[in-house]
Amino acid sequence: MRCLTLCLLLACAALSVEAAPVAIAIHGGAGTITRTQLEPQLEAQYREVLDHAVSYGHAQLQLGVSGEDVVVAVVQLLEDSPLFNAGRGAVMTWEGRHELDASIMRGGDLRAGAVASVTTIKSPIAAAQAVMNQSVHVLLSSTGAEQFARSQGLEMVENEYFSTARRREAWKRFHERQQGQTQFTRDANEKMGTVGVVVLDTEGHVYAGTSTGGMTGKRWGRIGDSPIIGAGTYANDHSCAVSATGHGEFFIRYGVARDICARVQYLGLSVLESAEQVVNQDLSEAGADGGVIALDPEGHVAMVFNTEGMYRASIDASGNKIVAIYKE
Repeated sequence: MRCLTLCLLLACAALSVEAAPVAIAIHGGAGTITRTQLEPQLEAQYREVLDHAVSYGHAQLQLGVSGEDVVVAVVQLLEDSPLFNAGRGAVMTWEGRHELDASIMRGGDLRAGAVASVTTIKSPIAAAQAVMNQSVHVLLSSTGAEQFARSQGLEMVENEYFSTARRREAWKRFHERQQGQTQFTRDANEKMGTVGVVVLDTEGHVYAGTSTGGMTGKRWGRIGDSPIIGAGTYANDHSCAVSATGHGEFFIRYGVARDICARVQYLGLSVLESAEQVVNQDLSEAGADGGVIALDPEGHVAMVFNTEGMYRASIDASGNKIVAIYKE
């Protein structure tokens, strides 16, 4: 009887213990996104993909899947969607091909991995994860990164795999406007874009991952902030995890992702306060467009941007869910 009573007490105690909090936020790029520009059918497609991705990632976190694996899986969902400027659907360079970048970081031990200017790796975020876990390096680029990816058995594709009719049309318009111009000009469909995911898992660790096709018409092997640890991606269990999207040159100069986490860690700001300061003060004053998603080890989420819209979704530690595009 004593044994039965003890077992019942232990079972009740186990049931009364609250599950470890989990949280997730995702973005699909920031820029000139308005209701008049985005057709209702296309808007519905964006919201559907964002909703599915954030719900899937949250469910995996609740099952105890590691934050690292959830970041990779959710980023891959976005890489596989032709709607976003990452993976299939990436924008085209000056020469009319695709060069992709990605990075991932885990907050527990500050390990990180990244690839830049890759052209034949189907999932750049998977390659970044392989760099983090299977190499002594942080960032590999171009043909070297592709050789490494092959050695790890990652799936390779022809560069044309990443093309879509929408991106080819944007590339044509871009070149038409460059005739006789001394500086680049872009329309709303050619703005810089990225996908990213930040999570808090059941072990209390935060992770961040980012993947991008860069900017339409980029030249000379240009690399933006997405594969740069501290600029486009950063994660630290003592502060927060951040994934950024926007004008990469400014995000590199200002060390945006690391700066947000540093303000949380050393100034005691909330993740929202820190993101607001960096994005809506520092970057805005510099004339830089973009936004970030961020979360802290308690599962508080911030999704901040200084543009007209940012494709985004989140579920915080309390289970509050947001799927949004415009400044709502």
